Amino acid sequence: MRDCAQMTIPPHSTIREAAAVMEASSSQIALVADADDRLLGTITDGDIRRAMLRGQKLTDPAATIMNDRPVTIVHGTSGKLAYELMLRKNLRRLPVVSASGRLLGLEVLEDFLQPCPRDNAVVIMAGGLGRRLAPLTDHCPKPLLKVGSKPLLETIVESLRAYSFHRFYFSVHYKAEMIEDYFGDGSRFGVQIDYLREHQPLGTAGALSLLPDPEKQPVIVINGDLLTSLNYSHLLQFHQQCGGAATMCVREYTFSIPYGVVETDQHRFVAVQEKPAHQAFVNAGIYVLEPPSLQHIAPGRYMDMPDLFEQLKRRGLEASVFPVREYWLDIGRLDDYERANREYGEVFR
Repeated sequence: MRDCAQMTIPPHSTIREAAAVMEASSSQIALVADADDRLLGTITDGDIRRAMLRGQKLTDPAATIMNDRPVTIVHGTSGKLAYELMLRKNLRRLPVVSASGRLLGLEVLEDFLQPCPRDNAVVIMAGGLGRRLAPLTDHCPKPLLKVGSKPLLETIVESLRAYSFHRFYFSVHYKAEMIEDYFGDGSRFGVQIDYLREHQPLGTAGALSLLPDPEKQPVIVINGDLLTSLNYSHLLQFHQQCGGAATMCVREYTFSIPYGVVETDQHRFVAVQEKPAHQAFVNAGIYVLEPPSLQHIAPGRYMDMPDLFEQLKRRGLEASVFPVREYWLDIGRLDDYERANREYGEVFR
């Protein structure tokens, strides 16, 4: 049983504070308790992301999204029974309470398991020309540009390897030989790397038609120009819980109109809203695809990932969206690259 003091928040906390507790303790759960330590509810990462999709703000009360009827076990229950209950209820975290309901600790599924490699294939799109980063990319492919002390693509591989992924495919085109020379077969990085060689650009989905063998597990696809601290375990869990054909990661984006927006009712003036801010979800360039979804990609034809999602929808297949609340930066322009180098040390300490 783990100590839960750092995972516990009072009922008046905000959703943002619940998220901060999860990140600080790496617990993947926040426990809501009153002043007498009685458990009131639990909040998971999935609860927070679903709240974001509903339009809730991180400043909203955490109690509005908590599960107020969580599954618990009484202190003294054997580890065997706790483990069996988590498997039966599909739980990864199980609060431990006293007979009077006072919170005492937390059982964690991983403590009962031996870590094992994930067999999911990870496809990293590393074939782009990177024109917007010229002249840096005149003689170097964008994924090999150094962010911090190492190439961006190496950081992406390391972040995925930390979640036990070991089977990688790099989709390569522009200056492919430089990427292949640096990474080889991946053994130097503790992973297996194979290459999908695009003789002509096929797009972020079209390159998947080059996969040599049918996949049995969901496939992770990520653009090779992203710097992110995304929790890939949370992503896979969310995808599996939704049960759809595919999941697209999205990022909340805020933009302001630099003018006073005039509201009208036909020819009549209603009001002026000065420089309003608007929020929308944008494509974050990270995806999970069930193996049958790959069958909708025609070999040798250009297709971007949004086109694939549109096609899945037209065919009546459900696709989900997963909001990224962790650090995320698309390195598409020179100022993005400079920002990535400034922030790298803070994100990947």
